[in-house]
Amino acid sequence: MEKEIALSLYKKMVEIRQFEEKLYELFVNRSLPASMHPYIGQEGVAVGVCAHLTKEDYVTSTHRGHGHCLAKGADIKAVMAEMFAKQTGCCKGMGGSMHIADFSVGMLGANGIVGAGIPIATGAGWGCKYNYPGRVSVAFFGEGAANEGAFHEGINLAAVWQLPVIFVCENNLYNFSVHYKKTMLLDNVADRAAAYGIPGQVVDGMDLLVVYSAAGEAIKRARQGGGPALLECKTYRFMGHSRFDPAGYRPKEEVEAWKKRDPIPAFRNWMAASLQVTEKTMEEIDKAVAQEIEHAVSFAEQSSDPEPSDDQQYIFA
Repeated sequence: MEKEIALSLYKKMVEIRQFEEKLYELFVNRSLPASMHPYIGQEGVAVGVCAHLTKEDYVTSTHRGHGHCLAKGADIKAVMAEMFAKQTGCCKGMGGSMHIADFSVGMLGANGIVGAGIPIATGAGWGCKYNYPGRVSVAFFGEGAANEGAFHEGINLAAVWQLPVIFVCENNLYNFSVHYKKTMLLDNVADRAAAYGIPGQVVDGMDLLVVYSAAGEAIKRARQGGGPALLECKTYRFMGHSRFDPAGYRPKEEVEAWKKRDPIPAFRNWMAASLQVTEKTMEEIDKAVAQEIEHAVSFAEQSSDPEPSDDQQYIFA
């Protein structure tokens, strides 16, 4: 990996991490209403996959979708404004945390319904194949969604029609508070790929380099007409399911063990050892991102609220 690419990927991971940390702070001190689902710990997956995508490619996400939205290239100020339910938000203040979207960069939307983004990504893949050859679609989902009918239907159709869709399972071990081994007998969600006749691969989701490599191969294959693939990234959310969840169902030893594998410091160490990136350079990136986040918050706070009549806009009927 070239140094320039590595630095851009590092910055994007830091951007997602700091965005999520600031957002969590804002929700906890009640500057923002409702709740949010932190992506902290899983940044290597979104960044490693989306690094291979262009604005013309498509992505669908989950209720934990801020990271995917930012990794896909959405403007951080517009995403923050959406969290504040402002007119300047990327959904005009109408989507909020669980339904964030930005069609201008191919982000077709987060979704509060588990697994609902999978068939949408399959439909986008159909559009890619028949209208825009060379484009691809990516569906991000959790291991819990792998037990939904939408998972089986979406992947089966993509396989039968050989659509350019990459199904990315972010296996963070827990379906809210239930360990995934209590809901399926398989150790790996990717093992199910064999049932549909498509490639399936398990990778370390805490290692950006590994995700970047595996996703790059799957996406390249799909662009060339090779059809869909199922990529399972073993990862971990460092926070609870949402801001209301203390996550007491997880052993403290387990949480600490996974935090030691944090993808951001791991990538920092690799860049220092393999690319001779200095600590000063990385600290400057951290500080620049922190300023960017503060500017995004100020932008959101100063933006206008939607008008009551806006509920009749941006709809089909």
